[in-house]
Order: sequence, then structure tokens, then C-alpha cells
Amino acid sequence: MTLGIALAAIILFIGTAGLVLPGIVRAWSGSGPIPDMALTNALLLNIALILFGWQRYKLLNKELKERRVSEVEARRLADIDHLTGCANRRSFTKALGTILANVDGKERAFAALVIDLDNFKQINDLNGHLAGDAVLRTTAARMQRLLPEGGLLARLGGDEFACVVPYHSQVPDRIDQFATRIIDMAAAPVEFEGTPIQITLSIGIAADHHLDGPVRDAASAQKLMHKADIAMYHAKKQGKNRFYWFEAPMENELRFRNELEAGIRRGISRGEFVPFYEQQIDLESGTLTGFEMLARWQSPELGTVGPDIFIPIAEEIGVISEMSERLMAQAFEDAKNWDQDLTLSVNISPVQMRDPWFAQKILKLMVQHNFPPNRLDIEITESCLHENLGMVRSMITSLRNQGVHISLDDFGTGYSSLSQLRSLPFDRLKIDRSFIHEMREEDHGTKLVDAIISMSDGLKLPITAEGIENAEVLEALKKMGSMKGQGYHYGRPEPADMVLERLKTAGMLADSSNGDGKVLEFAPPSKTSAKGGNSKVS
Repeated sequence: MTLGIALAAIILFIGTAGLVLPGIVRAWSGSGPIPDMALTNALLLNIALILFGWQRYKLLNKELKERRVSEVEARRLADIDHLTGCANRRSFTKALGTILANVDGKERAFAALVIDLDNFKQINDLNGHLAGDAVLRTTAARMQRLLPEGGLLARLGGDEFACVVPYHSQVPDRIDQFATRIIDMAAAPVEFEGTPIQITLSIGIAADHHLDGPVRDAASAQKLMHKADIAMYHAKKQGKNRFYWFEAPMENELRFRNELEAGIRRGISRGEFVPFYEQQIDLESGTLTGFEMLARWQSPELGTVGPDIFIPIAEEIGVISEMSERLMAQAFEDAKNWDQDLTLSVNISPVQMRDPWFAQKILKLMVQHNFPPNRLDIEITESCLHENLGMVRSMITSLRNQGVHISLDDFGTGYSSLSQLRSLPFDRLKIDRSFIHEMREEDHGTKLVDAIISMSDGLKLPITAEGIENAEVLEALKKMGSMKGQGYHYGRPEPADMVLERLKTAGMLADSSNGDGKVLEFAPPSKTSAKGGNSKVS
């Protein structure tokens, strides 16, 4: 428009100048009259319009050029990750779709790799987010240097990267070598402000031949990334710091895992998780002293599921506390029907011990259900002692001050030191079942158990032996001293109704008048009891 105005002004100038300029020349030479002022002013106005229009046209043209450059730069920035300079998720998926659409599938093939930094949150927590950013930039730069010609690297977000790498379809080992070099590269520490930061990587790989059907587009790229992502999570599950190619069973396993997660969440709200009880016996007298609560999932779809399946998942998805509190509430109600001398042992997850209000929640549950603290034995594992020893000590002290007993469970499998055992106010040690199991197979197993018992005597801590499965082991333990025991030799864990029947027969219910000191006649393990009775539960 501005250029049009300038051109119109030029045309008017030409028409006006033909009439006015000759008169102006004659007037200046004194040979003619002064030209008409209106025409003269029109000429001057045309000149001004020409100058203004041309200047404005140049400015607008420059502004448009700068805007085009800015738009190109904006599009470029929209396609890259600002921290590492790699492509971002959006541009990578688009580029991968284009690559897949053009691959011939005969000789030239492409593999997609999803790369995740292991335990990156700990790096941020321990060293700060600036250190985490430095690790991401350094790792991206190292991977970029390893990338072969025709490859593309992207940061998908957080600590997750992806790359697409070309290779000859007959030589897939090239991708294995490339993944190995990336893992080896990550082994070199990243220096940040004089502090070396060590990282490892987990890598999942999927190639274009994993896709079904001839159509290759952006949707295919998403599917390929999903398969590589599944392989990456499989690598993490197998121990991290490694790579795996995608295989169909991995997807089935992940789908089953997702179904388990959904089932666990539904099961908690529906009351499908119920307490089972394993007998605890005084080995010397054979007297029943209490029960340990073990969780079972009575799933409508899967049947009775043991804790070794659902407890790790419940911990990962953050529902272990709710599950455990519901189980304890039910166990308190069940145990109120037992003889008052019988104790109730409850296993606690390390995840629960991270909650600073854990002790208060336990005490609140006991008050709500009117359960006497002296009948409760809280069992914690050695792994709890290494996350926050000060907080664990405070929780243990708070519970013991209210009369609750505290046992150190699975002793011998963790890293407890004698100083910790002396400083923490435990009431009992429980020898892990793996040591008891070795007693019937190896001589050093018996010596190790004997050493643990001798140590506990020195610390004045009573002992409970887990995993007693036959009379031979039982007799060997009796010779080592006074202790409690539990295991399949006395029967598998039972639901609450079967426990009541057992106690009723022995006269050990809460309303029994002759229940004190009663010795039970132990029946063989019931065929209807749940499997996996020796599994631990939080």
C-alpha cells in the first residue's frame, strides 16, 4: 500500500511537473510570469509524498524481513530443547515419522533408542538442580558426539533422551555397539564445581521392523517410541545400567503390571486385602505366644495373591500406607477376640518409615480400636535404618514410650552395625529365614545362627527364628537357647476365622477362663491356607 501511494505520487509528479517546472524556470530567468501557486503546491506535495512513501516502504520492507527471520528462528527454537540444544519431543516425533515413511526396509533400517538417566532425582536432591542441568548438558553433548551420520538426538523431557540411528538391516549388531558405547560414555563422571557426579543409563531399543503393517507415519513413530520405552523400563527392572531390545513379552508384562496397579487400587477401596496370621511359638515350651500378621489379596480375578507380588507395586505407586493401615485396623479388631496374652506382630514398610507422622498414626489406630499397646509388636527391616536414622530413632522411642514393642526384622540380610543395635531401643531380633534354611544344609549356617544368638545375648535382646520348616531344625534351635520361632512346621498362615477356631479349641479366646499358658496341639499345615505363607508384608 505504501509503495502504491509512492507510485501514485510519482505519476502525479510527472503530470504536474510538465506544467509547473517550465513556468518556474521562466520565472527564475525573468522571462515569464510566476506559475500558478496551486499547481506549485501540488508539485511540492507530490515530492513530499514520494519521499515519505519511499522511506516508509523501505522501513516496512526491513521490518517484514526481520519478522521473517524471527519467525524462522521461532520455528527453530520451537523444535529444540533449550537446555541441551537437542531436538525436542515434538520435532523428534515428526522427524521420526518422516524417516519411517521413507525407509525401504530392505537394506537401510532405523532403530529408535530411549535413554533414561538412572536415579536422576537423587542427583538433583544431593547436588542441586544446577548440577542436574550440567549433567544433562554434558550427557547430551557426549551422546551427540557418538551419534553416527544420519542420526538424530532429542531430549524428550526431564532426564529422558531419545535418538534414531540408521543401520544396515543385515548388521543389527551395530546398534548393540552404539548402545554399549553410550553406556560406557556415561561411566565417566561429570565434574560440577569440583565434585564428580557419577551416572548410569538404561536404554530401550526398538527398530522399524517391530512395526506392524506397511503404513509408516507419525502414528507409527509414536508406536515405535512406545516399544522402545517399554524396553527401557525392562532394562531398569533388570538392574539398570544396561540396554534391551524390545520383545513382545515385555509389552504383555507391562500390560499385566498396569492391570495389577489398577486392581490394587480397586482392591484397597473394596476391602480385598485381608490379614492372615502366622503362629509364633515359644520353642522351649511349645506355647503359642502370638501371631504375625501377613497380608493376602483376595482378588476376584486372580484369586489369592501373596505379598511378594503386590507389596513392591503398592510401595511404588504410593498406596502402601493406606493398605497397611486398613490391614492393621482389621487385625486389631481380630486380635481383640484372642487371649489377652497373645501378641500381634505387624511388618512395616520402609516407605512408611519415611512419614514423620508414622508413630502418631499407629497410636491413633490403637486408640480408635481400643487395642492395648503392650500386645503390639512393630517389625521394621534393617533397610529402614539407612534412610534417616534420626527420624527412625525418634519414631521407635515414641512408640516404645507408649508400650509398643519394636523388633528388628530379617536380621542379617541388611547392614546393621553393632553401634546401631546398641543405640536403637529394639526389644527383639528376628533371624532371617534364609539363615534358618541353611542350617539343614550347611555347617556354617548353624555356626552363623549360633553367632547371631550369642551376639543377641550380649545385647540382651531376645530372638525369634523365622522359617522353621521341620523338626530337625526345631531341635537344633532348641539346643542353642531360649527363643521364639515361627514357620511352616507349625502351620501356614491362616485367615481370621480359622485362627478363631484354633483358639476356641485350645480355650485361648478372650472370654476363655482357662486360657493362660495353654499349649496348642499343632495341626499339620492346612491345604486351604494361602500360599507363600513366609512372605513378608508391610
